[in-house]
Amino acid sequence: MARNANSSVFLEEWLRVVSGSSVSSPLVKQNSAAPSARSIIQAWSEIRESLQSQRFDTRYLQALRALVSSESTIHVADPQAKLLIAILSLKDVSLPYESCTLVMRLLYVWIRKAFRPSQALVGSAVQAIRGVVVDDGRSNLQPVLVAQSVLVAELKVLTLELLCRLLEGEGSLVGSREELVPVVLAGIGYGLSSSSDVHYVRLLDSLFGCSIWLKDGSVTHGLMVLHLVEWVVSGYLRSNYVNKMSLFANEALEMSKGNYTLFTVLMAAAGVLRASAAGSSGGSQNLEVVSELRNSAEKRLEAVAQLLCFAIALARCGTVSPSPPLLLCLASALLTQVFPLGNIYESFCKDPIGPRLIWVREHLSGVLFKESGAITGAFCNQYAKANEENKYIVENMIWDFCQNLYLQHRQIALLLRGVEDTLLGDIEKIAESSFLMVVVFALAVTKQWPNPTVSEERKMETSVKILVSFSCVEYFRHIRLPEYMETIREVISCVQENDATCVSFVESIPAYASLTNPKDLFTQRLEYEWSRDDVQTSRILFYLRVIPTCIGRLSASAFRRVVASTMFLYIGHPNRKVARASHTLFVAFLSSAKESEEEDERNQLKEDLVFYYMERSLEVYPEITPFEGLASGVAALTRHLPAGSPAIFYSVHSLVEKASTFNADESQGRKSDPGNQILDLLLRLVSLVDIQVLPYLMKSLAQLIIMLPKERQIMVLGELYGQVAESDDVIRKPSLVSWLQSLNYLCSNNRTQGSGSGPTIDTSNQLAARL
Repeated sequence: MARNANSSVFLEEWLRVVSGSSVSSPLVKQNSAAPSARSIIQAWSEIRESLQSQRFDTRYLQALRALVSSESTIHVADPQAKLLIAILSLKDVSLPYESCTLVMRLLYVWIRKAFRPSQALVGSAVQAIRGVVVDDGRSNLQPVLVAQSVLVAELKVLTLELLCRLLEGEGSLVGSREELVPVVLAGIGYGLSSSSDVHYVRLLDSLFGCSIWLKDGSVTHGLMVLHLVEWVVSGYLRSNYVNKMSLFANEALEMSKGNYTLFTVLMAAAGVLRASAAGSSGGSQNLEVVSELRNSAEKRLEAVAQLLCFAIALARCGTVSPSPPLLLCLASALLTQVFPLGNIYESFCKDPIGPRLIWVREHLSGVLFKESGAITGAFCNQYAKANEENKYIVENMIWDFCQNLYLQHRQIALLLRGVEDTLLGDIEKIAESSFLMVVVFALAVTKQWPNPTVSEERKMETSVKILVSFSCVEYFRHIRLPEYMETIREVISCVQENDATCVSFVESIPAYASLTNPKDLFTQRLEYEWSRDDVQTSRILFYLRVIPTCIGRLSASAFRRVVASTMFLYIGHPNRKVARASHTLFVAFLSSAKESEEEDERNQLKEDLVFYYMERSLEVYPEITPFEGLASGVAALTRHLPAGSPAIFYSVHSLVEKASTFNADESQGRKSDPGNQILDLLLRLVSLVDIQVLPYLMKSLAQLIIMLPKERQIMVLGELYGQVAESDDVIRKPSLVSWLQSLNYLCSNNRTQGSGSGPTIDTSNQLAARL
């Protein structure tokens, strides 16, 4: 922000813009078209003639107004400045105050735009201004005149003395005109940024002791103070004004002067932090001074933050009329004071564990945290009555909070788990409570959607933001919350209605590279394992569960590009709940169709993915892969892939090969449930696979069955006979009956030989030949 201000000629105009003020300058009325050089020359000519004839009529005022309204484009040279000073210095002519105000504005344009204004002329200008606003008495002074005088009086000791006198004597005049506040603040900023230390403390007293910043629209005025201080301190850092930085820290931040308004000091401290953060990143020559300045600002913020007890008062006083300042302050109170997680996480870079543990535990037992539910309720009530602009502002504050909570807690959890479990548990109690706040607020957001002022585009955009935010706080969801499910149903119904909204949500999933090899501060100091990152796992689990609900809106290319790699990664997650969710997502994709998409592209992707799915699932079976997940995936691929698909043949082959490894163990006398599970799955496929795959399945099954112990053979054959008997498939049934008769004969023949452990290789070859 400070850099933007430096590129602006007029500080007061920048303050208006950056604070969001809707009040325009009292003097400047911008023309729709740039003035011509001829009209500007004519205006100066009329002013010169008026001075010579000392007739200051309407033509003279019109000329001044024309020049001031064109201030962004005109340039005031030294000869023209002399002309303006001469007008102000007239002794025997009574000029209307508007004339004086316009002349002072043009002098201000001269000072701000001149490369090196003549110091003699500056002195003459100050003397002329003094004659108008000081020496001639104050009874007829107007607020705009005083404000413009403050703007001009910003150079050298002589002008600083005049500036202080104006602020101390007439500063209260501008309180009656809100549009003059940025003008006077800019004058103070110019004075504080000058190279002289004389009157510095008096200027600070005027800034922090003036009550006009607390008039109506105090949030806007507070932002002006914040960015004004940011602009001033940024100038100190660039110019290496070490003394000024120390003096500002001592007088404004470290001392507690009784006449200073706490609100103004709070905003100033925030401005210091913004400026010093930019200065530190830019490489300052005095890092120690900058660090001390930041520390002073942070301590002042902590002290002033006690004012936030207003949040408790508001929560306890019942219904309150809607107010943008109250809404914004409640949002700030919740996100920084009731749930001070950002401060807690940042403190890990500074303080030892012990003090942090005490601080966090004290906060948990404090009244502010205990009132979090009531404060959240008051916040939601204010939100419901706010206008759309302020709703959008606080919504984004909450969604940003969720993103930061995920990023920061993920690192702290990895750092503290197993080392400082008590501290981590206390932090997570605060985070769990903030999860409840986010859910209640998100539900309040969706409750506004029936309002006709909320567009469909806004609903869809917000739906994605809510889902992303919920994914970020999913780790802290430990109870079944009706508000959570109600909100989820509402936002998913919006996402399901639009392809672009669905893709927007899916593309918010963390990239594969960041999941397995993050590049943040803490994980670089740890031996990172993606499967042990519980916070990240909870977030991905949320995506794995939600994506199937809108899979029909997702194109094959988007699924391949964004989802597939992450899905396969988490198929191998040791938490079986997570692995099952990955299998479920795979099943959802296999069973999905998209009307607007070429069927061949989607089917081809399904076949391509099956090969890797079987490989990935079976390599970690049974240690990780849950059988029910694998079974659902295999059943889905046999139902939804085209008849005779090579992927189905590959799946059968892979299952048989895996089952053989377990049967080999059984031949040594060990019973293996995983092997029996896969065999059962293959038996189920007899009624599922298409007629082209069935012969290959029967042959593969026969080779497995004759290797089983005789008790298991009898059981399996009985299951198969029952399955075939109940089948009404007249095409497949004859071949299945013939196959079973042959299989039963070979198994019986093998058992009469007394082998018990299975046939020889010759018997297997006989079976293969007969089938």
